[in-house]
Amino acid sequence: MVLAGSVAVPGWAHATPSEGLSGVTWVDIEIPPNLLPFVPDGVHTVAREITIDPGGTTGWHYHDGPVLGIVRSGTLTHPGADCEPVIYNAGEVIDEPAGADHMHVGRNIGTVPVVLDVVYLTPIGAPLFEDVPAPACATG
Repeated sequence: MVLAGSVAVPGWAHATPSEGLSGVTWVDIEIPPNLLPFVPDGVHTVAREITIDPGGTTGWHYHDGPVLGIVRSGTLTHPGADCEPVIYNAGEVIDEPAGADHMHVGRNIGTVPVVLDVVYLTPIGAPLFEDVPAPACATG
């Protein structure tokens, strides 16, 4: 995974690292600008299998482009900036919008690994995710 630097945001705790997380990249390609009329700026496309061990976390982050995924197995707990958890079970689709206002964390609070199949559609040159500190509601 590509790791980005922390973003300093007043009133937030330190960035949260990932734990118990592993991934396998299946596809990593760039579609150059103007090659396809519906992608005028081009796009960096990465398809990965991500495994989150029991007790593991992605750490708080956001994406510069949309991310689409499906939970292959396990149960993913996925709170956003409001700290309200959204639960995704096996077979459910995850659709994460781009931007810092869509920060989130993925957690496995279950007893079996969570396995995700994920496609990142990021701007060319952007990292797969941007690491951020946990929001105040997650630390207090």
